[in-house]
Amino acid sequence: MVNESSTTTSVARSKASPRPNVLWICADQQRWNTIHSLGNEHIRTPHLDRLANEGVAFLNAFCQSPICTPSRSSFLTGMYPSTVHGCGNGNDRWAEAAPLVTKILADSGYRCGLVGKLHLAGCHGRVEPRPQDDGYAVFHWSHSHKDIWPEGHAYADWVKEKGGDLGKMYQEKGYMEPELHQTKFCADKAIEFMEENAGQPWLMSVNLFDPHVPFDPPQAYREKYDPDSVPDPLFRESDLEAQRKLARVDFQVVASAPESFQAKEKIAAYYAMIEQIDDHVGRMLDCLEKSGQRENTIVIFTSDHGEMLGDHGLITKGCRFYEGLVHVPLIFSWPGVIPQGIRKTALVELTDIAPTLLDYAGLKKGERMVGHSLRRILEGEADGHRKSVRCEYYRALSLIAPGREDWEGSYATMIRTDRYKLVVYHGHDTGELFDLKRIRVNSAIFGTTRNSARSVLDS
Repeated sequence: MVNESSTTTSVARSKASPRPNVLWICADQQRWNTIHSLGNEHIRTPHLDRLANEGVAFLNAFCQSPICTPSRSSFLTGMYPSTVHGCGNGNDRWAEAAPLVTKILADSGYRCGLVGKLHLAGCHGRVEPRPQDDGYAVFHWSHSHKDIWPEGHAYADWVKEKGGDLGKMYQEKGYMEPELHQTKFCADKAIEFMEENAGQPWLMSVNLFDPHVPFDPPQAYREKYDPDSVPDPLFRESDLEAQRKLARVDFQVVASAPESFQAKEKIAAYYAMIEQIDDHVGRMLDCLEKSGQRENTIVIFTSDHGEMLGDHGLITKGCRFYEGLVHVPLIFSWPGVIPQGIRKTALVELTDIAPTLLDYAGLKKGERMVGHSLRRILEGEADGHRKSVRCEYYRALSLIAPGREDWEGSYATMIRTDRYKLVVYHGHDTGELFDLKRIRVNSAIFGTTRNSARSVLDS
């Protein structure tokens, strides 16, 4: 395997079409350390390993919010959530504050499709309203595996076409069997789109719901992971005191010892969900190869944000900026253009995806985009990229949900460099400062996972 310190040769761009196809796969709530070839020996991800070995894996990629809607509003525009007024998870509508990258590409001749989530606005009790012009010519909307939309839910319709009843089947078992799973639905529709649009430039957004809570993989996948064999969460008793100091800052759960919520059971289920995703990533890559499109397609794999998964006594997400929540996988692959088997440690943001795609499509990025094209670093012409990355939580989770009556509607900002992470909880006299270099040394001493952030609270 080649790492970034090795000498690499950038392949001549003339070997590939100046307007590549784009297969953009985005998982929901998948943290960065969940790919076998990138350091997790406990999980099986042969197809994501293959993708990483056929391209560049960014080891320090960060989302711009630990919550779905603001993160997606950010990476689809190349701007920060606060800039495009996309800070809340239950927005009434998309604010139309900036064009989506799919709109820009569609206007230039790309045929754009989506399957799965969009989540630029809320969908509680309704089908999510689309932006006025999102650029998608094909749109198979499916926010989740739930059967709570009487119409407009493409996944439920797909299950019905195959003779099933989504609500009844899920209720009976608490999961969907692999052949009727939402992950398979997304991959099937993506394959259909790629086969139908060969011969013209296209972009396909595959927005999976997994490995989002609830941790409900099909039993056939769940049986592959023994909870006793997966790694422990990053936790020590002092984490509970640290979280008590942050008790007034919004989070979906109250911190407790990981065994109190069966964290290792959840980790095993989470890994099983990712293995199922991996199988369908393999199917999509096989489709590109069989249809003769692999050499002219950029494949991206990422996630909108992570999942605490028991670290520091927390599960799910909220107003925190630990690595498990904001550090995400990011892989780019394009045979013949992007060198293979490269691991980059440079700091990058998900805001960088949109300008990268525009760059490869021969288009200028918008003047308001804060993201920077990754093209030079992808092709081996540069090593560094950013001095710091930014992440925001600005009243991101709805306050009207049951159990949130005492929530304040928190505001917080994270700035992270190679060495330091600074978190400001606006309106509070408590913040966090992490010396990541010192943490890495301590991790090596104590045998914990690399980059395991321990809370240091300064009043």
